[in-house]
Amino acid sequence: MVSSANEELINELKAQWKNLWKERIDDKVRAEGIANMDYSMLFVEKGLVIFATRDFRALNFKEILACHKLADVDRVIPPSPQVGGWGKFIRSMISSTKSSNRVRETRQLLEKEKQKQQLKKGGRGWLHFQF
Repeated sequence: MVSSANEELINELKAQWKNLWKERIDDKVRAEGIANMDYSMLFVEKGLVIFATRDFRALNFKEILACHKLADVDRVIPPSPQVGGWGKFIRSMISSTKSSNRVRETRQLLEKEKQKQQLKKGGRGWLHFQF
């Protein structure tokens, strides 16, 4: 597992990461977030743009942990939802197959049970033209 020194470092990095995002300055005119103080462990200086809407590469906590050369970065942080994890696997593979099979079965049962109704107006429809 992770040693106690690495665990303390990870906890400190997580605390600074939370403070960085909680205490940022939001510039609504330029639509960007700016760091309000130095975070040396995160390699972020005061005034650095931490997120923006266009042409911007966002900060990544996994990359910061990798720069500190921690051994098990993947154990510390779960994968992003885009990449997937157990939750995405369950939603995409297990849940969808069971529910789609149930939907098909219920449709087939409803089609079998469904009886043809008598046509309205003898099959002539709603418009009645006399020729």
